[in-house]
Amino acid sequence: MAAFIQILNFIYPPRCAACGADFGLDANVRVCASCLAKVEPLPAPLCEVCGGPMESAAGNERRCARCAATPPSFRRARSIARYRPSAEDDPASLPALIRRHKYGLDQAVGRALAEYLGPSLPLDRGDLDMVVPVPLHRRRLWWRGFNQAALLACEVARRLHLPIETGVLTRVRATNPQTYRHHDDRLRNVRRAFDAPKPLRIAGKRILLVDDVMTTGATVEECARTLLDAGAQAVDVFTLARVL
Repeated sequence: MAAFIQILNFIYPPRCAACGADFGLDANVRVCASCLAKVEPLPAPLCEVCGGPMESAAGNERRCARCAATPPSFRRARSIARYRPSAEDDPASLPALIRRHKYGLDQAVGRALAEYLGPSLPLDRGDLDMVVPVPLHRRRLWWRGFNQAALLACEVARRLHLPIETGVLTRVRATNPQTYRHHDDRLRNVRRAFDAPKPLRIAGKRILLVDDVMTTGATVEECARTLLDAGAQAVDVFTLARVL
């Protein structure tokens, strides 16, 4: 296998998917250590529910103000890295790579993004039954050619040794882009945009919902509500990055 990789790398010299740095012929990675080291973790303390930052860690506070006032439908949400929109101009940054994957129609970047997951996931496999990606509308899927959330979900499912289900949650209504919308506008934009057409497959199941980026949480909130209304026992959320 190592010899095959070297031959393949000789024909197609490997480079870092983020910064373009050259790798050696024995390389079996897509992102260099320097680019991985640039990933910005989420600042502690974090809300135990939505995984977002808390204003303080004083007392027994474990939930952010929003989750305390209006608990989300999902049980908890976790992310690996912070997503700074301002970093999208740096081609070697994680945000730039995510945008290239989604809007540059570069499906090969999916393997590189999987390396940003790190050696372990902040998830409890024993508390989950299946992995479900946030779906795309069929028109968007036709245009892009792949669902970036599904590619990430496949890697997450593999690491957790859980089945992945791609047909139990569908997007039945095309929505306008969520970018630059406030939280309430985002909620209205995705209201009734999803359906769970196979309720028997998810009845009583604890589902891990996977997407690439979480901004205000409006999309995953609507997905979670749809799955729970169809009979799921609980929904957790996992995203590669979180906009703060």
